[in-house]
Amino acid sequence: MPFRPEDLSRDPAVLTEMALALQGENDALRAEISMLKTLIFGTRSERAVVICAEQLALGLGGEDAVAPTAANDDTAPGTAGRKRTKARRNIGALPAHLPRHEQVIEPSSTLCPCCTAQMRRIGEDVAEALDRVPALLRVLRTIRPKYACRACEEAVVQAKAPARLIEGGMVTTALVAHIAAAKYAWQSTLYRQSQILAGWGVEVDRQTLSRWMKSAAQMAKGLYELQLKTMHGFERLFCDETPMPVLDPGRGRTRTCQFWAHATDDRPWKGPAPPAVAYVFAGGRGKKEIAGQLAGFEGVLQVDGYAAYTSLAGGAKSSGKVRLAYCLVHARRNFVKVHKTTNSPFAREVIERIGAVYAIEERIRGLSADLRRSVRQSQTKPLMEALKARLEAVKDGISRQSTLIKAIDYALERWDGLTAFLDDGRLEPDTNAVERSIRPIAIGKKNSLFSGDEGGGETWAILASLLNSAKLNGVDPEVYLTDVLERMVSGATTNDQLHELLVWNWKAAREAKRAAA
Repeated sequence: MPFRPEDLSRDPAVLTEMALALQGENDALRAEISMLKTLIFGTRSERAVVICAEQLALGLGGEDAVAPTAANDDTAPGTAGRKRTKARRNIGALPAHLPRHEQVIEPSSTLCPCCTAQMRRIGEDVAEALDRVPALLRVLRTIRPKYACRACEEAVVQAKAPARLIEGGMVTTALVAHIAAAKYAWQSTLYRQSQILAGWGVEVDRQTLSRWMKSAAQMAKGLYELQLKTMHGFERLFCDETPMPVLDPGRGRTRTCQFWAHATDDRPWKGPAPPAVAYVFAGGRGKKEIAGQLAGFEGVLQVDGYAAYTSLAGGAKSSGKVRLAYCLVHARRNFVKVHKTTNSPFAREVIERIGAVYAIEERIRGLSADLRRSVRQSQTKPLMEALKARLEAVKDGISRQSTLIKAIDYALERWDGLTAFLDDGRLEPDTNAVERSIRPIAIGKKNSLFSGDEGGGETWAILASLLNSAKLNGVDPEVYLTDVLERMVSGATTNDQLHELLVWNWKAAREAKRAAA
């Protein structure tokens, strides 16, 4: 409703309060419009060099001013704060482990062009180029000869038929593993794979492929549960969640379920927890779901600011068992949005201060937990204390309607959790480990649009957990899943030996065997 002059107060204090309120509301609306435009048309990068590069022309830092260090959840482990370098080319240094196929190109004639005498070979030039042999579909014929005794004509001997993942089916375990890896590790939908198979002259509908995936997940479910239980046995765990649309028969639309991602990774301080991720499919996003998943976990849970985690840590059943550490990148992200929408100098200042923290983190990555804690206490803690003082000082003079106050409140309300890494060298300042691991799910659901049903969601969670954990450990996911399924189907690995198939144990055994050969 528009104001009329006769409705306005004559009290300057009231008018000032109204003006500030309207300015805050106006800034919030402008920020929302700018954010929507950015989502539709703009870049989503949060790199400080992108955000603040245009500010460097102001000469605030003199002629030697450089872009602030990036504190970005898009960067890979160990790269935060580095200047972008040229891409490393693999020209002339092809991997030695790849098989070599030689082709010899002889001259059209080896007779001397002068005297026609036979020429002798005096040397050669060798050039290598990376090549690819197209994938080959073949039919595996299993022949089991029968043997009978002609003397007594009683006994007949025949080898036992090998066990198969799809009993009586038309597919081998290796092809099932290939389709699973293509979908859950590399995000190629079953629809596309059905078309690829059709291009090879094999007609297989999506429903059949889906049944194969379900059979593979049922076989691997025990290993998946063991991996999740093993991860919960460590004292530090990352957690995040993302929505997953699921078909809802009878309603003509989808309903929203959730994928929760649990991750471990102690590589930054060379700790015991391997890099791994386990996805849990659930019907909701509330405290009940996450409390059920973490029923046996005790330790530090590193998460974003979602209220379900806060209520979990504060609940009577988990009181003292679960401690929360929050994500500095999520706090920074709020100021990034403010800077992009309002060009706030203070938001830029906060981004630069957090960038200085990440510059220190880059230097101590890979050191022991004690050394990391020592450096953080002496160098990072003063930076964080100064940042908190600045947030508190600026907070009082800002309208409660502004987007900047919301970013400040988010950080201050979670300050203890945001600074938990200062007192524990085993912790990271952010949840980048799990955010990177949840991206395959986000890309996969964008390609697939939805999961067919809750059973499909569980299948997705099981296979994606094993395959993406293989990727985190530097293992070919298809090779790993093929071997795991074949050992389970054949009985070579029994239920009490499943720990041997956990990808980090599987990899170690393979490397030891290769070294001994």
